[in-house]
Amino acid sequence: MMIDNSDIKVLGFKGVIDSVEGTLSEINSFKGENSIIQLLNADAIAGKQHVIHGINQAFLAFGRDENFADDLGVEICVRCSAQKQISKSFKILGLKEGEMNLCAVLINCSDEIVDKLSSMFTRDDDVLIADNSILQKIYSISDDELDNICMEDVIIDKITKLIVDY
Repeated sequence: MMIDNSDIKVLGFKGVIDSVEGTLSEINSFKGENSIIQLLNADAIAGKQHVIHGINQAFLAFGRDENFADDLGVEICVRCSAQKQISKSFKILGLKEGEMNLCAVLINCSDEIVDKLSSMFTRDDDVLIADNSILQKIYSISDDELDNICMEDVIIDKITKLIVDY
């Protein structure tokens, strides 16, 4: 699949997930054949560059045949979570029932799809702003690590290390 950065959108939303399965089914009903819509738990996101790096690493992994998942959307979740195991990545970035801050990764999606997501959830890009105290717990990051480097860069480094440790 060929894409360029203009075909990638990273958007923030607030919403209520009544049913994970129902939500995913509704999203699959309106996404295009060559589109990817991956919803992530925005509370575990350190900013747009964190997500963009995870997306790039997912594409590179598929190109090198070093992907952990068979589905590119799932691979994006795995890479953004800085994990190797799909189950662990879903615990960190997966959907949960109840109120959620959401990060929507849209690849090859029309503005119509953005409108449909906006009718399901409330647009709010502020949910993509890092909360260091939450992220430190999720990603096991020490205060010492944050003394010299910002949270987003620490997590990007963890994502990059997945390649080395492959």
